[in-house]
Amino acid sequence: MSKRCELTGTTMQYGNNVSHANNKTRRRFLPNLQKKRIWLPEEKKWITVKATAAALRTLDKKGYHAMMKDLAAKAK
Repeated sequence: MSKRCELTGTTMQYGNNVSHANNKTRRRFLPNLQKKRIWLPEEKKWITVKATAAALRTLDKKGYHAMMKDLAAKAK
């Protein structure tokens, strides 16, 4: 199961745990992924997406098709 947002492509980031003695060990920062069923009225069907909480807020604001259109334009 990949830890990647299906809408924005956000994935895990890497960094360090830093102790009081300033010892550094590698760690992962995981995205806040949620599974959500979304109704697409244009296609009259439900889809399930695994998306970050921030992407779901954007989805509520813009809508699925507008969000996909913006992300495709950004990828070019």
